[in-house]
Amino acid sequence: MFDTICGTIPVDGAMPARAARLEALRRVLDGTLYDNLPYQFHEERNGAGEYIPLRLRKPSVRYGLCRVVVEDSVALLFSAGHFPAVDVQDVALGRVLADVFAEARLNEVMIDAALRGAVGSVAVLFRVLGGRVFFSVLESLNLTPVWNAEVPDELARVTEKYKVSGVDLAAQGYEDVDPVGLYWFQRAWDTQSETWFLPWPVDDALARPMVDESRSVAHGLGFVPIVWIKNLPGGDGVDGACTFRCAIDTNIEIDYQLSQAGRGLKYSSDPTLLIKEPATSDSEIVKGAGNALVVSEKGDAKLLEIGGTAAEAVISYVRTLREFALESVHGNRASAEKLSAPQSGRALELMNQGLIWLADNLRISYGEGGILALAKMVMRASQIFPLTVRGEAVPPLDMSQRLSLRWPRWYPLSADDRLKEAQAVAALVNAGQMSREAGVKATAAMNDIGDVEAELNAINESAA
Repeated sequence: MFDTICGTIPVDGAMPARAARLEALRRVLDGTLYDNLPYQFHEERNGAGEYIPLRLRKPSVRYGLCRVVVEDSVALLFSAGHFPAVDVQDVALGRVLADVFAEARLNEVMIDAALRGAVGSVAVLFRVLGGRVFFSVLESLNLTPVWNAEVPDELARVTEKYKVSGVDLAAQGYEDVDPVGLYWFQRAWDTQSETWFLPWPVDDALARPMVDESRSVAHGLGFVPIVWIKNLPGGDGVDGACTFRCAIDTNIEIDYQLSQAGRGLKYSSDPTLLIKEPATSDSEIVKGAGNALVVSEKGDAKLLEIGGTAAEAVISYVRTLREFALESVHGNRASAEKLSAPQSGRALELMNQGLIWLADNLRISYGEGGILALAKMVMRASQIFPLTVRGEAVPPLDMSQRLSLRWPRWYPLSADDRLKEAQAVAALVNAGQMSREAGVKATAAMNDIGDVEAELNAINESAA
């Protein structure tokens, strides 16, 4: 069914083949998959009286199962209580990176990136403006990456190209554009510059892109200031695997089944009147309690209606489909109605093990492949530009330092869990099998400790 609906989505032959696939997946994610179907669900006949098949109708009920799975996994990945901290031997460097990320609101940027990247890939743009660091998310749909032949995991060039209306270009300050025309917009990033091109008409086959000198910038970073993130292992080399692809067809089936059930309930509220011949009169028949129907001795009149058992069967079928879909994409199948008492953090982890497995895989893509890559860009940029954070100048950062991420627990611990954890850490520290610093690091997340060194100093001062 998904392939059938994709056939109704316009495909731009001038764009790469992957663009059509990503566009269809994006429509699933934002709920616009059915927008190109020509008929509403209640339209059973066209103007010629011909029956309209279901595949050409827009469902009247749209259950965003795929969106729910993506949002649940991203919340478990980058919500306020799940964002990782950069762990580095040099404490001062760790503080600088934490301040840079906080000022640039990297948490919000990565949430946006993980949501958009669920279709397969996403790009995060790194910029230094006025000494400050900025991050922004780019849709990979319109981007074409080129990798360094000698360093396959390093970008050599990224090109952005898409169609835009003349009205939008005029609003952005472009002159000599036709407001009703359609233009190509293009810009490219390489290791030394960000090159903009003057828009050119789509219908002009002889036109060639010309560099827009006024908007082009030479950044001189020595690397492409874009981090290309592949969502999950798999894909085609450019894009990773989609988070929710396995659930799309089942999600479509759920939408149509619920729409049919809703149609049946409305039908039962206003059933069709069936009258057997011979008819009683030539006058218009009006249904209702105040309009009795009189038929002849051989005539008959009945109301065609759907029984409640059919609607109940649909609901049961939909519940089963939902379970299968969530299982196929490792979504959250826990039901809040079955929780009779507060659960410990470990119990919640076991209950949502599938969702945790999904978020654990995403940690690799968006953590090591995203956050750490951006941190290294900040460190490399500090060697070239004078950076500022929170109004203070930042000295060149030490590139020799090894970076890692310290992730918090999936679910907050209960009071009993925290007590047991603290007792276990204290026993290890007192037995000399763990340093005090390691003990503070182990309990930092559950006690909301951001600076381990400062906490150790405070402990030493209190002991003195």
